[in-house]
Amino acid sequence: MSIEGRKDKSGKDRIRLGMVGGGEGAFIGAVHRLAARMDDQYELVAGALSSTPAKAKRSGAALGLVRDRIYTSFAEMAEKEAAREDGIEAVAIVTPNHMHAPAARAFLDAGIHVICDKPLTTNLKDALDLQKRAKTSRRLLAVTYNYTGYPMVRHARQMVEEGALGALRVVQVEYPQDWLTERLEATGQKQAAWRSDPKQSGAGGSIGDIGTHAYNLASFVSGLTLDSLAADLSSFVPGRKLDDNAHILLRFRGGAKGMLWCSQVSPGNENNLRLRLYGSKGGLEWHQEHPNQLLWSPFGEATRIISRGTGSANAAAARMTRIPPGHPEGYLEGFANIYGEVAAAIRAARHRRRPDPSVTFPTVTDGAKGVAFIEACVKSASRNAGWVKVPKL
Repeated sequence: MSIEGRKDKSGKDRIRLGMVGGGEGAFIGAVHRLAARMDDQYELVAGALSSTPAKAKRSGAALGLVRDRIYTSFAEMAEKEAAREDGIEAVAIVTPNHMHAPAARAFLDAGIHVICDKPLTTNLKDALDLQKRAKTSRRLLAVTYNYTGYPMVRHARQMVEEGALGALRVVQVEYPQDWLTERLEATGQKQAAWRSDPKQSGAGGSIGDIGTHAYNLASFVSGLTLDSLAADLSSFVPGRKLDDNAHILLRFRGGAKGMLWCSQVSPGNENNLRLRLYGSKGGLEWHQEHPNQLLWSPFGEATRIISRGTGSANAAAARMTRIPPGHPEGYLEGFANIYGEVAAAIRAARHRRRPDPSVTFPTVTDGAKGVAFIEACVKSASRNAGWVKVPKL
């Protein structure tokens, strides 16, 4: 094997990938591994898959990793992989939130690109530190806000950039779920337990888990910068330590207004992420549970349905499209599109050049903005939903 890695189906060298977290019983680790392999651009060659040594070893063996590249700590992995001629070029961090910052620091300092699950960190200080380290190390730090990889989200973004909606006035985004309607964390269910624990999740419950997704999606498509917010956070389930519902008013620079609702206690909702944008010339609406269609309503005209994979989709959507129209394309493909965009940037970095201008993915700055959003929400809620300025990053 060359030090660039085994060849992918197009003849290019695969990117050597490591993973921190995501061992047996973890949901999001498997999602990242599937996404990384979908376009045959990465090869998983190393991992520190659990903080429990025996579990880390079992998980690595189950994934076919060679014994000397199955690590029991991310610090050891960063040090040893950086010293190898065939060491990893990038690492995916898929741990609970509180471990994102220390793991990302270790790999950036070792000269390794980082792909981190959201939210980037549990506090803004750590997020800004990672932003500085990424710049100093000249390494990429991508954050997997995967909904930005959906084809019709890219289509909507291009429409906004081209001025189809005119001056944006109203942004409405919501992300309701129902899986925490009862106190699931008290049963020991792994995903609920760490997400409801401030020590592992940080200060945000629903706002950190799904509210940041909604905020990032609205920002990505609209191109607007959030100026201030007023947040009403609730913990409806008795004994729950973090918010499970949030209603947030938004004020954007330039005068647009918005509202964000996220909830994990809304029966009848699974992953009902929805975005609506209204401008002086028309409106757009997109539903994550029906990702192939975008509703376009030019003012004074009938609403039109724009479908992924057809002639009505624009170039931005076409770049993210894999399969023929009529077939569902969504969650895993959205993740894979982020991994594909990062792969293009890593390949460019190998040769010390800039990637194609069309390559777009959530960066460390987007991750820091998400953490700033969480902190502003918590601060506002502590002031009885008073208006709070959001730092400009």
